[in-house]
Amino acid sequence: MAPIVGYAPGIFDLFHVGHLNILRRAKQHCDVLVAGVLSDEMCLRAKGQPPVIPAIERLEIVEHVDFVDRVHEEVVPRKLDTWGAVGFDRIFKGDDWRGTDKGGRLEADMASVGVEVVYFPYTVTTSSTQLRRALAALQAALPAEVVDLAD
Repeated sequence: MAPIVGYAPGIFDLFHVGHLNILRRAKQHCDVLVAGVLSDEMCLRAKGQPPVIPAIERLEIVEHVDFVDRVHEEVVPRKLDTWGAVGFDRIFKGDDWRGTDKGGRLEADMASVGVEVVYFPYTVTTSSTQLRRALAALQAALPAEVVDLAD
């Protein structure tokens, strides 16, 4: 029997426990786990701002997570195109996608090639967006001479 290949895409910026949780859970549902790390350009397209950590460093961080068998830099917007490049049987997303327009499109696209979409609970206590906001607030509270030293 062929191994089940799973694909867990994400930006993985400011790597945190939510990222770790989704990768851990994903590995429990496949034999081979491929983590898709969005390129800087794809991150800008998806979030409207560049990542804090550049793609080359995010790829290295995710590659060294024990649950991940290999990484793939995601450079195209459509998961069908990524499926063609990677070849996976299951794709894993946070349940914040479930019931949304983008989740519905993903489910339809993946069903067209026989890929199962598996949702995991979203870690609401920590997110890269929250971390980014906290860092911005901390920087704004610092005196200008301290901020200048950090640059």
